[in-house]
Amino acid sequence: MAITKTDIIGDVLDRHPETAQLFLSIGMHCLGCPASRGETIEEACSVHGADADQLIEALNAAVQ
Repeated sequence: MAITKTDIIGDVLDRHPETAQLFLSIGMHCLGCPASRGETIEEACSVHGADADQLIEALNAAVQ
């Protein structure tokens, strides 16, 4: 199942812990914080000034 912008970060990390480095590489250093359990990838990218489409592409490539 492909990762989308509406997926919750914590859910993605639960299913694919190997993606943590991709989140960290764009400045999302609070992967263990409560916000990651309820924040979508799109919301987090907006807060961190990251391109959600680029991150989604990289995440899906990493889990293929």
